Amino acid sequence: MSFTNTPTFLPGLELSRRFYTETVRPLLEEAAPDLPHSAARIGGGSEVLGYDTPGSRDPEWGPRLQLFLRTSDLPRHAGRIRHHLAEHLPKTFHGHPTHQCVEVTHTTAWFTAALGFDPTHGTTVTNWLDTPTHLLTEVTAGAVFHDGLHRLGPLRHDLRWYPHEVWLHVLAREWQHIAEREAFVRRCGEVGDELGSAVAAAHVTRHLMRLCLLMDRRYPPYDKWLGTAFARTAAGHRLTPVLKSALTATDWQPRENHLTHAYEAVATIHNQLNLTDGITPTPHPLHAERFTTALLNRITDPTLRRLPER
Repeated sequence: MSFTNTPTFLPGLELSRRFYTETVRPLLEEAAPDLPHSAARIGGGSEVLGYDTPGSRDPEWGPRLQLFLRTSDLPRHAGRIRHHLAEHLPKTFHGHPTHQCVEVTHTTAWFTAALGFDPTHGTTVTNWLDTPTHLLTEVTAGAVFHDGLHRLGPLRHDLRWYPHEVWLHVLAREWQHIAEREAFVRRCGEVGDELGSAVAAAHVTRHLMRLCLLMDRRYPPYDKWLGTAFARTAAGHRLTPVLKSALTATDWQPRENHLTHAYEAVATIHNQLNLTDGITPTPHPLHAERFTTALLNRITDPTLRRLPER
């Protein structure tokens, strides 16, 4: 009889922190003594968001981190550091393989690759609006283990949330997405298209969930983790069963009734933020458009008062 030793589960961020502290940093000091650096575990991965579980581990899960050098130091030291790590890292750490677990880079290159722009020179309105929210989540979540370059902390602080008028625009855009489909739940149902009605309800539900995250000042993550993140919002506990009921309803009337309760709850949260004048939360035709218009009317930047064409 053979037995497989399964490593005791340790959350990925803590695993990576220990990997850096106990293994990578001592080897880095051997390879390049006194070389300034920063180390972090940011970017893609369930562990960055704190959502990893024993069942979520995939072949790439394990001790991983980014090692940041100054741009001027990278050509002179990166090769030697990579070689030293390859030669001396243990093959496993807490039972997990360590091959290709350390990325040696610099802040400009890494953030440009992660976001599609270089935030070290500031973030423009276009950068904010063109960057998917899950990417902003990935670079501002996770953990910095050491910031000897004094760059990661300020960069992540600058990216932690939208400027106020950009936030208003992003909220308006989510309400617009709801406005595009909210009437279809009823219209499809009235002509006997329950499948179409359900699809419209799913579209609306997704954007209601995103709205709740954005109103909590949290970037919505990749859709795989949207439900997990939504459950942790201020409204998640009471709205989750309502939205589940809307999505599992087999007839359009109860489906629309459940969504109506959700509309009222999310509209109430909007009013509590005092971002616009108060809007009656009771739904009626073009319910979502009222919030889109009210938010855009509070924006002074003309480039932000326009929404993308549908």
